[in-house]
Order: sequence, then structure tokens, then C-alpha cells
Amino acid sequence: MTNKYTIGAFALSAFTLAFNQAVYAQEDAALEEVVVTGIRASLEAAVDAKRNDGRIVDSVVAEDIGKLPDNNVAEALQRVTGVSINRDFGVGSEVSIRGLPQNRVEINGRSSVGDGRSGVSFDDFPASFLQAVEVVKSPTPEMIEGALGGTISLKTARPLDLKERVIAVSLDAEYADKADNWAPIFSGSFGNNWDFGDAGSFGVMASVAYQDRWLRQDTASASLFPSDKWSAGVIGLEDTPAQNTPSGLYIVPDEHKFEPFTEQRERTAFNVSMQWAPASEQGSFYIDLNSTERDGGQEAYSILSVIGAPTATANTTEDANGQLNNYVLAGSLPIPKTWSQFRFTESFSNAIGGEWNFTDSLKVSGEYAVAESDTMTLASEMNLRAVDPVAEAANPADANQWYTDVTIINSQDQMPTVDYLADGTYTDASHLAFREYRHRELPVQNKESAMRLDVEYSEPFGLEWFSALKTGVRFTDREYEKGESQIQIKDIYKNLTRDGNPDIIWLNDLDNVKTFDFDDAFEHAGVQGVNDLTSFTVYDAAALRNPGQTYEMVQNLLAGTNLALTGTLRENLDNGELKGSYSLIEEDTSAFYVQGNFDFDHARIIVGGRYVKSEITSTAYNQEGDALVTDGNTYSDFLPSLNVTVDLTEDTLLRFGGAKVMSRPNFGELSPTFVFNSDKVTATRGNPQLDPYRATQFDMAVEHYFGTGNMVSATVFYKDVASFLSETIYCAYDADAVATQNTTIFDNICLRDDATSDKQQLVFADSQAVFDAALAQGRNGVRTTTNTNGESGYVRGYELGYQQAFDFLPGIWSGLGVNANYTYADSEQPGGTPLEDISENTYNTQVYWEYEDFAVRLAYTYRDKFLDGIVHKRVERVGAQVLPSATRSTDPTLGNDYRDGLSQLDLSASWDVTDSITLVANVSNLTGEPTINQAVTGTTFQLQESDRRFSFGVRAKF
Repeated sequence: MTNKYTIGAFALSAFTLAFNQAVYAQEDAALEEVVVTGIRASLEAAVDAKRNDGRIVDSVVAEDIGKLPDNNVAEALQRVTGVSINRDFGVGSEVSIRGLPQNRVEINGRSSVGDGRSGVSFDDFPASFLQAVEVVKSPTPEMIEGALGGTISLKTARPLDLKERVIAVSLDAEYADKADNWAPIFSGSFGNNWDFGDAGSFGVMASVAYQDRWLRQDTASASLFPSDKWSAGVIGLEDTPAQNTPSGLYIVPDEHKFEPFTEQRERTAFNVSMQWAPASEQGSFYIDLNSTERDGGQEAYSILSVIGAPTATANTTEDANGQLNNYVLAGSLPIPKTWSQFRFTESFSNAIGGEWNFTDSLKVSGEYAVAESDTMTLASEMNLRAVDPVAEAANPADANQWYTDVTIINSQDQMPTVDYLADGTYTDASHLAFREYRHRELPVQNKESAMRLDVEYSEPFGLEWFSALKTGVRFTDREYEKGESQIQIKDIYKNLTRDGNPDIIWLNDLDNVKTFDFDDAFEHAGVQGVNDLTSFTVYDAAALRNPGQTYEMVQNLLAGTNLALTGTLRENLDNGELKGSYSLIEEDTSAFYVQGNFDFDHARIIVGGRYVKSEITSTAYNQEGDALVTDGNTYSDFLPSLNVTVDLTEDTLLRFGGAKVMSRPNFGELSPTFVFNSDKVTATRGNPQLDPYRATQFDMAVEHYFGTGNMVSATVFYKDVASFLSETIYCAYDADAVATQNTTIFDNICLRDDATSDKQQLVFADSQAVFDAALAQGRNGVRTTTNTNGESGYVRGYELGYQQAFDFLPGIWSGLGVNANYTYADSEQPGGTPLEDISENTYNTQVYWEYEDFAVRLAYTYRDKFLDGIVHKRVERVGAQVLPSATRSTDPTLGNDYRDGLSQLDLSASWDVTDSITLVANVSNLTGEPTINQAVTGTTFQLQESDRRFSFGVRAKF
């Protein structure tokens, strides 16, 4: 039960110690008062918070986060009804509420800022700083707009709420089994307040958190092609159509790739809150200071096999999805690559505010907040190309690429067989040549200043049932700026000359060359058979941590050649600035709301509306790259809402919620600049004219509470989404991109009708000759993904929740308890496909036992198959009909990427050695479940596997 959140648990537990002791008292049969703490206490606190709120809301209190086997806030929230998550390196990274990722993340009621629109990354904010986390599903007018699915509210402790001094420390050691790494995780907190008599009361709460961990993630992937990619189809099966596809075309996996990722995450975070209240107790004032520094990045090797003509053998079969299996790709080309991406982030969120009761009825509160996140990402690549040394010696003027046959045996849930005819294909440095060097620097700055003023008048006009009239205004100024500079030297193996003669740099000519053997690849999921992609000789990714050193090596290798580099890395980066990747998004918003709170004998009502105006300006370079141009959009929204809670009985509540909500597009979706891949073959591009997501939503809930902290609930929800953003891919023209594009793999490059126009449909050449003719006419293009204003859709479903402590059982069995929930969601968007990231069925179950000084919790979460992306480049040619290229673009499911069902089992335990010292242990991803992505046909094209994480630690409170 220990990871960085387990550690922070006791800090969080201490913050709410007085609250826990007051709320969780329970009488037994003998009327003896028993103080309930730990797992059960935190679950009871969450139930009490839900019961007493006027909205439809779920929450997790401090000890829940700290004592669950969870690595961050996202992983704690996955236990909440209606919430599902995605993971990166096995760590919770994205949260969806009722299937919608367009959510708002705020800290103490104000905006949080990260690299994008959605707020602070859950990897960057320590859970040990939190007192509670709320998931609000039915908004009220006083809440800040911007959530389509719901608002995730992170709450820290206020120092004047403490009943006594708090000192809490925790230290854990976490082991990641694939990375084979032990990592330290530390947190510490101090809080106290002092009464200065006539000078009032002053309190301070200070926390620090540190972690430094290494993680690993294995990825195996392939691109799926209908067999008409080759003019002859599958060699040997020309007269035998596929039996399991509507068109008779086989689905042929090609471009097999193995990528072992290793990631370092080092994070240091500080949080300080100071609060003062006058002796009159008419109000209070506070200053909140929060900062985070995160360093680290990813090191990876992309071991790729491309091209090759699919050829049937005596053992070739077709599976139930029409996929070709056990075949040979004749003439495949090995392409090894080393790459790294290191991220350096500094962020802060500061606020000053307070509230003042001018009379017994009139309260005014206000806040000014500034938040900023500055990120620099360094991305480097050292790419190789297989070259035939015999042909190179005979005729060095040719490219002389080296091809060999490879046998493919696919698998739906294991790493496939990729068996090369030539032994040591990726480890024999004698035929691996230096192809490309690339280094990029990508700065991102995101900052917001916000000011709000709120007025609350209690029982206006002397009406007791009119509990409060609230109104307020809020103004924000947001600025998001990103850029990119790079140096890139391509096709060195075929363009390099020395003294006017063709020359080549072999892998052994490079420094920092290393041979890797990942014999433990997919150790949990397994490998179908032989896989020659897991052993390779490449440039060591660790050396890319020092970009200057790598640049100097390349500079020395190219000295005296036609590709010689002069100047420093910095000077070359400045000269190579990518103006097409620069964007500046400026956003000003103003909001005004009116809200009435009504409290009748058996009913409570919150009703009102919020008016919001948004002005967005996008600045980028024009297509020629010689001038900055601006575009933008202005829109207004009126967002009414109604929340009603009715007491059917003393312990049974009926709730209704209705509201209009909106969420603005991500900044990347608003920027018109191209963001290219390294080969200029694919790109993404935003659209400044995008309107926000808008929806009308309704909720109906019944909640029954029994005993102490026990509950059953059922909620029906419906969201009518009026304006989805529609993701499309087209073949774009960009002069610089098409002129410098890597055209080696011809059938990855889309073709346009003429030399200067875009083409809305994706068309590819089915032979080298056809592509060469189009290239000569300048009709090659860039496969570009963009967004446009879409049409309407819906999300509907229901949630069931159950929580109970079995304290009526005898003896040690009285420590048993369960917390379970289930969510059903049905959705549809334009084109008839479901919404992205929505699983039809999601359920979570926690079973715990807590008795005297011991506690154990087993937590299981599952979500079934869901649409992971509208268009994925590895399946962009495959739709439900598996159509030939001439008619492929008519299939609305073309390129749909589905993620197979995800499950995870976590285990945690603790032992209170003394009243102050607790030992904790935790296992995350106990069964090592893989992540599987499939085409709409059900054919697997990507398999990922991450660490199981084991942690052991100690926490102390004084």
C-alpha cells in the first residue's frame, strides 16, 4: 500500500485527522464509542461528502489516495463511479468522465496549467498535497466553465482548519520489474496555526514531495494493408480471395516494429499555504504558492522492418478477421533507429484571496491567481539504413539498400514472430550505415492570469427557504506559445561524398555503439516465437542525453565532405528554425453568473445561469514562412443549470440535474501550423475557426444510505452533444515538406491531383513506377490530420454504486468491506461510430479488510473495448469493408483504432507498528496485463506491456 500516494496518504490523513475522528465515530451494540480510521474512515468520508452535496458528485478523501495501490490522482479517480483512465508506461495519465476526456482540472477552485488545455498533468501534481478530490458531474453556475464530462477538483488543506500541529513524513522504495529499477519516493508536510489574540490567527501549511523513477514499456506494432497495396495482391494467392472480408482482400500486416521505451521521471514539488483571520472572525485571507520541477525523458529504439512483397507458403492461413498469417515478406528492408526525448518542465500556481462577512448576511470573496508552465523538450534521432556492402563496394554511386526475406506469424495477444532469413540482421554492423541525424528543441509556454469576485447574500428578503443568492464575475487572460527549431541531415548513406567521390559512414565508425538483447521482451504477455527485432546493434540512446556531444561526433564524421557542418549546435539550430511550427494562441474570457440556493423542508434546489464570452486569436507564419498572420474566433455561451435534491425518506435521496456545458478546443487543435514527423510524410494541423464542444445534459439519481458510511446508488445520464470536432485526414500541399520529404517507402506517401493543391481523399501508388511518375510531377503530399466543426452526437447510460462495511460480522471478520461500481455508456457521433475513449461497460471493485493494526486491500478495475482514435496511421487503409484503394475513402470507419478491454489488479497492505509509525506495501498491475490496439476488423496491430510496480515504505506522523 505504498507508492508516492501511499506516502502522501498520512500527510493527507493528518490534514483531515480532526475531521475523520469527528465523523467516523460509530457505536457498537454496547454503545461503546469506537474511532474509525484508515481505509474505512476515508470511504465513509467520501460517502458523507456525496450525501451532503447539492450536486451529483463523487469524491476521494486523503487516506483513500494515500492508501490505495495507486500511483497518482488519475489512478485514485479510476475507483470513482463513471470514471475511466488510460495509462502511459503503466501509470495513469488521462481521465475520462462518462467517456468524455474534455474535463476541467482545478486546484482549490481555480485553473491549473500544464502543457495543454486540460490542466495540470496528474504525473506532475503529487497526491500527497491533497486533502480530497471531487468529481463533479452536474455543474452549478458558480463553477468555472470548461468541462464537457465533469470537473475534477483538487483540494488542499487550509492551515486554520487544523486542530493541532501536524508533522508527517513518508519514504518509499518502488521497484519496476521491467526497468529493473528501485526508485525513492519521499514526501513531508508541516502544518500549524497560532492564536495572536487581538492580532487574529495565523496558520501555515508546507509540503514537499520528491520522486525519481525509471519505467519501461515494450511496444510491438505493424501497419495493416489490404492486399491491393501490391498490384499482384498476395503472391501465390492471386486466385484465392480472402473468405472473411466483404471485399475478398486479405489484411496483410507489414512494417513490423519493436520499440523498447525506457523513461525517467524526476519530480520535485513544493506547496505552501498561509492564512490569516482577524480576531473578529469576520473573514480570512490566504496566499497559496505551488511549484513543480520535472526532469527526465524517454530513451527508445525503433527497430523497424519495411517493404516486402507478401508471399504465401504451404503454411499460410487466413484468420477469422481476414488477416494473412504465416507468410513471407520477400525483400524486406531493415531500418534501425535510436531516439530520445527529454522534457524539462517548471510550473507554478500562485494565488492571493480572501473573504469578508460585511454583515451576517452579506459575504464577499475574491481571488487573483497566476499560473504558468514552461516546458522544453529535446528530441534527438540517430537513424541507420541497411546497405549491401558488396554492392556498395562494386558501385558506390547507387543507394545499394540491403533486402532480405522475413517470415511473419501474427498473434492477437502476443508479440508476433518476425524471423529473418539472414541471421543477425540487426546485429551485424557490417551492413548498417549512418542514414540520418536529427535534433529538435520544442519550447512550450502556457500561462493564465485570472481574477474573480463573488458576492453571497444569505436569506434575501428575510426568506428562510431562500438560503442564498450568489453572483459573481471572472476574467482570464491566457497565452499559449510553442515553437520548434532543429538541425536535420538526411540520407547521408546515399548523398555523402568525400573529395568528389561517393562515401559511406558505417555504424562502427560512430562512437557509443552498443548491442542490445531484449530477451525479456513482453515477459508477461509472451512472444509468439522467434523475433529478430529484439536483438540489435545501434547508437546508444543514453548518449543522446548530451546533444552537444552527439553533434560534435557527427560534425567530426562529416568533416571534409559535402555535408560538413560548421558552427556550434546552437548556431545550426538558430539557422534551422521551423517557422511553420510556431504558434501563439491568445485567449481572453469573461464570465458572469447568478445562482439561487433554495432549501425547503424536504427539497433543496440550486438554479441559475452563467454567461461566458471567449475571444481567441491564433498567430502563425504564413505558408511562405516570411510573415506572421493572425486568425481567430469569438463566441458567447449562456449556460443554465438546475440541481434538485429531494428527501424521499430520511436516508433516501432523489436527485435531478440539468445543464448546458461547453469545453473549448485544445490549443493544438486551434493552431494552423503543420507539425511534421521526421520524414515529412505525416503531419497534424489545427484550425483557428473551431467552435467549442457544447452539450446539454441531464442526470437522475437515487441514493440510499444505511448504517455508517454504507450506500447504494443508481444514476441515469444523457448528454446531447451539439458540436463535436470531426477529425479528418487529407493529402496536404506544403512546399518545404514535399521538397524535403523522405520518399524511400513509396506506398506511405499520399498523392495529389496536381503540384500545388490539397486532395481530400487519400490515394497511394500501388507500384514504384506509378509513384515515380507522380513524384516527377510534384504530386507527392503530406498525410495531414486536422479537425473541423462537426455535427451532433450523444452519450447516454447509467451508473450503479455500492459501498458497505461488514462491521456486523463477528471478530476479525468485522474488518471486511467492499466498494464497487458499474457504468454503462452508449454513444454515437457523426458517421455512426461511437465516441472516442468511451467503453460500453466499466466496473471497479475494492475489497478490503482492516482490523486493529492491519489492513489489506485488493482493487480491480476493468473497461471493455473502446474507440481509441478516429484515424491511426497504422490502420488508415483498413475499414470495416476492407475496400480496394479506389473506393476506400467511402468507408466512414477507415482508420478507426480500437483499444481492447483493459483490466488491472492492485494489492496493498499496511501495519501500524505504533500510533505514529506505519509500514506499507503495494503491488500495481499484479498480473502484468498488456494493452492491445486493433483495427475495426478486430485485427491486432499494436501490443504494449509496462512494468509491474512493487513498493515498500514507512510513514510517520507526529
